[in-house]
Amino acid sequence: MLPSRAVEVKTEASKSPVSNESRFQNLQRPATTVKDWLAQNSTPIEITGVRLNQTASGLEVLLETTSKQPLSIVISGYGTTYVANIVNARLALPEGSFRQENPIAGITVVSVTQQGANGIRMSAIGSEGIPVAKVRQSNGNTVFSLTTPTVPTAQTPTPFSPPEGETVPLPTPTQPGESTPEVQEEIPAPQAPAPDGTAQGDEEMEIVVTGEQDGYSVPNATTATKTDTPLRDIPQSIQVVPQQVIEDRNVRSVTEALETVSGVATGARPYGGAPITFRIIRGFDQAGSGVVNFRNGFPDGDFYVLSPIGTVERVEVLKGPASVLFGAGEPGGIVNTVTKKPLSEPYYKLAFEAGNYGLYQPSIDFSGPLNADQTLLYRFIASYQGSSDFQDISNTKLTAIAPSITWKLGEQTNLEFYYEFTNLAADPAAGLSTAVLLSDGSLTPRDFVTFYPELQSIDVTTHRFGYTLEHEFNDNLQLRNNIAINLTRFGEDVGTGFTLVEDRFLDPVQASTFVYERNNYFGQIDLLGTFQTGAISHQVLTGFDFNRNSNVGNGFEAGTPVPPIDIRNPSYDIPTPEYSRRGTFSDSDFVRRSYGVYLQDQIALGENLKLLVGGRYDWVSTDFEGDFNTPGEVITLPTRNDDAFSPRIGLVYQPSENVSLYASYTRSFFSVYGYDNQSSDEDVIFDPTRGTQYEVGVKTDFLARRLSATLAAYHLTKTNVLTPNPDDPDFSIQTGEQRSQGIELDITGEILPGWNVTAAYAYTDAEVTEDNTFPVGNRLPNVPENQASLWTTYEIQAGDLEGLGFGLGLFYVGARQGDLDNSFEMGDYFRTDAALYYRRGRFNAAINMRNLFDIDAAAFAYSRAYIQRTEPFTIVGSISWEF
Repeated sequence: MLPSRAVEVKTEASKSPVSNESRFQNLQRPATTVKDWLAQNSTPIEITGVRLNQTASGLEVLLETTSKQPLSIVISGYGTTYVANIVNARLALPEGSFRQENPIAGITVVSVTQQGANGIRMSAIGSEGIPVAKVRQSNGNTVFSLTTPTVPTAQTPTPFSPPEGETVPLPTPTQPGESTPEVQEEIPAPQAPAPDGTAQGDEEMEIVVTGEQDGYSVPNATTATKTDTPLRDIPQSIQVVPQQVIEDRNVRSVTEALETVSGVATGARPYGGAPITFRIIRGFDQAGSGVVNFRNGFPDGDFYVLSPIGTVERVEVLKGPASVLFGAGEPGGIVNTVTKKPLSEPYYKLAFEAGNYGLYQPSIDFSGPLNADQTLLYRFIASYQGSSDFQDISNTKLTAIAPSITWKLGEQTNLEFYYEFTNLAADPAAGLSTAVLLSDGSLTPRDFVTFYPELQSIDVTTHRFGYTLEHEFNDNLQLRNNIAINLTRFGEDVGTGFTLVEDRFLDPVQASTFVYERNNYFGQIDLLGTFQTGAISHQVLTGFDFNRNSNVGNGFEAGTPVPPIDIRNPSYDIPTPEYSRRGTFSDSDFVRRSYGVYLQDQIALGENLKLLVGGRYDWVSTDFEGDFNTPGEVITLPTRNDDAFSPRIGLVYQPSENVSLYASYTRSFFSVYGYDNQSSDEDVIFDPTRGTQYEVGVKTDFLARRLSATLAAYHLTKTNVLTPNPDDPDFSIQTGEQRSQGIELDITGEILPGWNVTAAYAYTDAEVTEDNTFPVGNRLPNVPENQASLWTTYEIQAGDLEGLGFGLGLFYVGARQGDLDNSFEMGDYFRTDAALYYRRGRFNAAINMRNLFDIDAAAFAYSRAYIQRTEPFTIVGSISWEF
């Protein structure tokens, strides 16, 4: 699987001959039961002092506490900054915070600041690169041993040994013309070694540090390169929705999580608020690309698979063609969800949510080690959701269970197993929020149901399981092997479509019911290596993957017609129809197999110049058997075979530590089906559609890298689009072309302590550039020309109201065309969300309000007779306890 920012770092233990067991005897162990936790963690640990000690190899940062309990530390890093976030802790310094500039050569700043009510951040910025850190516990103090990137590793530095009983001054910053100040910090003289080899009074223990990303600013991502790479080093726009934003907004689906990302428009929402996601990226609807969902970097099936948000750690969005690493797909981009992984420290979370329209959801999230040496870790996530909808006609139940195991087979080998079960049962499907767009531009009233409730139900189950094996041969070579399987079965999918007649009647298409399976099998093996060629460094990725995606189903149609619905005087009392197997798609069997090999090299030509080059070759075969062309008569189409090469090249220039300028070129492909004459039912081997993108942009960091921004401009075309044959519209020719170009801006991070923000704006000019049916210049459907979002939160940092927070969300969606013919338009709308929090220690409570002013507008269009409207005002209260 792709390595995520969730990492585990075991710091080096003391090198004395004392056993680990003796080191732990006199130290309080982390709580493993509720009783222990209540005894140890009723109040945050106070940091009473911060000291800097110069060492032979760098610098020590000592965090002094009055507790023997180890701190819970979450690490991350970006650029040249090392960050350690400490949870359930509070600064108790007279000056409030700590900051020291230029403490030694190679480190420009060391700072310790309060983050939220019960969190502390220690950061160290290197002048030439990110400092290397080791962490240990010593006499109740936490010690970060920082090695500066400028210390030559090939030489043995002169040991640092000040005279006994004396102190040594640390250097402090000076301004031009100023003299060096007097002693800034005092360093106690080293104590003589104890008989066992340790310093007197220095009982040390190994600290296990986890690295699950927190906050709004995420420095690294894996989706763009399949390696853990700083965003500033990637020559393509990639945005990350981290766990903190997901929690603060309390989103109900991946689709809602993407509302804060520029260039992503909401696609169709089948079955209402179900975790089944469609999306439009940079103007192109991803629903047509077969495998559209990615999970931990692997294909996860098409848009109909269930993707509950409770197991998601973060969401990464790669803009533009992604075939170079992921194979066939639409050119707009991909969405990759990264799931929560087992933790090495005990973690337990109990939560309950309730809201209007009958919403209730209990959930649990447990994790920790299963054995004493922490080589076997587990995580177990489960939830159950019940709800209705604003029309009070539905009954929806959503169940999710997700256990996972990480097995550390050795110092260099990890094996992870996972399983996830999700079931959605709705009768009728909830939250459809559908409307009809009348000729005067108005929507039918909210209380008007646009379908027959008895003819709208669903029962779908998804099973995910697989494994990830990672083995490091040495520091420069790593092997990764993954298997990911998704089995989704629709036990029942009942529904009917409608057409609008005379602006009054909804004339139904024949009612039908389907039973079908959508299964996806994926396997991958790759090698990741690093090496030098002179002064140039390389990180090379090469691999092979296989994907089999199938859709097998049986359809049944009602034997008697269903009457139309009168918009002005609706009646839903109809006899239950009897279904029989006949008509189009009564039987179908669709299978797509793909094989791909890829090679990528991330090249550092210098400290400020980086080149990314890669290519992939794919072989794709597709089989179809069914009654698609002749209802009631099953036909088998010949196997179609495609192959394509997808390149990518990008350059990043970094004139300073806070600015990256980039340019890139990349391509994608996707296989298409079509017919070209009346004399044969055989499929014609059309060329795959091709996506081609040119992109330039700038990525910057502000406010000591707490705030990050990406500004991108792109030109993206999709060619070989099938269009109707002008001589016979029942058949196709391959002459169509669609183009999207635009500008996108994303800003995320922390403005001030406790004040977080994520903002986005996108200008998207997406239109038809060649076609035999639709006029050139027509806008692509459901794509707003202007779209913007702002989500911001503030949490009070001190005083009686410490832990109280507020959130505000503003979302603007511009006018959109409803179809490719541009026969009708949906107006723009502006939605407001809000939230209220209270967080104290491990206790969290929140109230989230969506669509605060209850605006009612068209959100997505299939046709005039099937408009998905914005959902009405919703309010959800949540409470959770972590221990």
